[in-house]
Amino acid sequence: MSDKSRIDRVWRHARLATLDPHRAGLGIIEDGAIAARDGRIVFVGRDQDLPGGLDVDVALDCAGRLITPGLVDCHTHLVFGGNRANEFEMRLNGASYREIAEAGGGILSSVRATRAASQADLVAGALPRLDALIAEGVTTLEIKSGYGLDHDTEARMLRAARELARMRAVTIRTSFLGAHALPPEAYSKDEYVDLICRDTLPKLAREGLLDAVDAFCETIAFSPQQCSVVFEAAARLRLPVKLHADQLTNSGGAKLAADCAALSADHLEFADEAGAAAMGRSGTVAVLLPGAYYFLRETQAPPIAHFRRHGVPMAVATDCNPGSSPLTSLLLAANMAATLFRMTIDECLAGITREAARALGLIGEVGTLESGKWCDLAIWEAESPAELVYRMGFNPLHARIRRGQ
Repeated sequence: MSDKSRIDRVWRHARLATLDPHRAGLGIIEDGAIAARDGRIVFVGRDQDLPGGLDVDVALDCAGRLITPGLVDCHTHLVFGGNRANEFEMRLNGASYREIAEAGGGILSSVRATRAASQADLVAGALPRLDALIAEGVTTLEIKSGYGLDHDTEARMLRAARELARMRAVTIRTSFLGAHALPPEAYSKDEYVDLICRDTLPKLAREGLLDAVDAFCETIAFSPQQCSVVFEAAARLRLPVKLHADQLTNSGGAKLAADCAALSADHLEFADEAGAAAMGRSGTVAVLLPGAYYFLRETQAPPIAHFRRHGVPMAVATDCNPGSSPLTSLLLAANMAATLFRMTIDECLAGITREAARALGLIGEVGTLESGKWCDLAIWEAESPAELVYRMGFNPLHARIRRGQ
């Protein structure tokens, strides 16, 4: 640790789950300490190994509490207008996701409500959802557009996301999901993709509203070829890509994401082993969304065994959205990943910290407790990491620290 003369804060006598990949398992350090200066971690280790002679502004005794990295929700649609509770009722009465979408419901019903909402409306609607995530220790999250399907509304959604980041102590990454559905205007899919690539995407990039580009590769959305065209446009703008892939059918989305060096492929219930192998070679993260699987009452789980076999990093996210996963609890998402997908405790906790950060291209900044990274911490009234996945509807957060504060 350099410049030992000044430390802003030190947290002592904690059980640390560092998620440091250079340590075994969750990287547990018993009776550990973390020190921070200027918002970044400068020491992680055993309390007894803290250097002497430190000039510490604030020292906090954690009394044996568990500390993990701040949680990362790497797939949300947090900004939208209206809600789709009526479609939930329809689904309970037997309508499928596909039937609702093909009847003009689904995404297009949210498009109508979002187009009618002002930026202030969108911010006001999203704040309670954001606050629910923050209250469970989330320090970083992604917000996608995709309920506008025209330049003005997509820009309004993305500006709302940027405004949320100014209103709360949280890091927000934005993804442009223009290729989410065909808009109600009279386009063919190819014409709409051309409009995205020629007009909407470059304009939004010039406005500085984008951190990544996403697309929905599915029979009810866009083909692999059409998604590839969007990704080529993103590459020209030097923007990383992500993909909604293989949620309802095996459309080859996992392999497409890998071939395009995507940060992540998300959903993946119908991905095959060839797709998993390609993702393993490319380092593309599998983002698993058990909230949508549960809410839609799906029966085919993602191929976890394939992902393990081929070394695919696995993240877990809420997929918070109005139609298929109105979920604002990342801890519950982790519990669902364990119970529905049979992920291990270590996989679930890595999935909402280290691997989620990897899925956002932020693994060098957050997601583990390592020197040099931002001091984003979640301090829990818990002894065992398993408690964070085991409990349902219970929030054991003691304190949330972002950038040392």
